[in-house]
Amino acid sequence: MRQPPPLYNETHQHRWLSNITHTTHNPHNTQQQTAISLSDFVGKNLVLYFYPKDDTPGCTLEAQQFTALADAFATLNTAVVGISQDDCASHQAFIDKYQLNVQLLADTDGSICQNYGVWQEVEKDGVKKWKIVRSTFIIDPQGQLASVEYSVNPDGHAQTVLEHIQHMNR
Repeated sequence: MRQPPPLYNETHQHRWLSNITHTTHNPHNTQQQTAISLSDFVGKNLVLYFYPKDDTPGCTLEAQQFTALADAFATLNTAVVGISQDDCASHQAFIDKYQLNVQLLADTDGSICQNYGVWQEVEKDGVKKWKIVRSTFIIDPQGQLASVEYSVNPDGHAQTVLEHIQHMNR
């Protein structure tokens, strides 16, 4: 398994999330498609959760649970960002269908998934295939990697992440 990439350092500062677009649910229900960078989150905790595909049972459950806890994360000065290889139109439909309140990033070329080591070969019932392995990275306000978890169970994961951040803030 690959080690996660450096997040903040002088040589590669802020490059791991550059040039990908995101969609966000806002009160006016419009979406923005702009490039973002890790530097956009300096001074906040950041939860990066990678998920396989929009509008599938596990991914929907995870996104809904992060949405249900959005106010609690905001109180802890924490941004929650979901990343998949779906495009912005797919993210928009997913957000609209379930009224999600999480930022979703479109890594359509898979480069971010590759850099974070979440694009992995898996085997199920003797069949091997490549896919995004559901994984979460927690980055502290100074840009330091605080936690990495691969192969997470979507049910209850948002609550576990929230508790981890509450513990970090003590």
